[in-house]
Amino acid sequence: MSVALVAVTAVVVGSASWVALASHGRMHDAADAPTAPVAIVLGARVQNGEPSAFLRGRLDAALRLMEDGTVRALLLSGNANGASGDEIAVMTDYLVDRGVDPSRIVVDGVGLTTYDTCLRAVTTYGVGRAIVVSQGTHVSRAVALCRAVGLDADGVIAACDCSRRALLRQFVRELLARPKAVLDVLRGRPPAVSTPATDEVQQAAR
Repeated sequence: MSVALVAVTAVVVGSASWVALASHGRMHDAADAPTAPVAIVLGARVQNGEPSAFLRGRLDAALRLMEDGTVRALLLSGNANGASGDEIAVMTDYLVDRGVDPSRIVVDGVGLTTYDTCLRAVTTYGVGRAIVVSQGTHVSRAVALCRAVGLDADGVIAACDCSRRALLRQFVRELLARPKAVLDVLRGRPPAVSTPATDEVQQAAR
């Protein structure tokens, strides 16, 4: 085995171990999640103005959290100018159409990466405690990142009516994303877009 391959393997395994340790004991189903003022719903691709299977699963989990009173507000974070469309508008419409009070929704249209979402939740929105919503391995990385930037986070594992191929793609993507997550934390990288601090989340969670 070449030195380069050994090094790459060590980086992948090391970053995966960090995610596992940082998220240990903090992963839940929507039905048994601990309470928090707000749930952060991570964006994903949209399709013809509708949520993709991944995104729909996250939004349905967020609906459950609101209906059960587990959280009082939702912070929707994604790309408002994404290649597939406006993730934020699609997410908002989906939730409002299903009965969520718009005053309980706060949107962050420049949550361009999971790291940016976590960091902006703290620095821009003043969030100290949150539930993070996404699927499987992604939500464990999100919890690890949010905790690394000072956010007391638990994760809710969203369902996904996805093909095996789509789930495999997500798994591979996560393996590659974890080393970058560690690097972002170690570098203390600022978010790609910075905006003034706001108390919108605190107002929505009242």
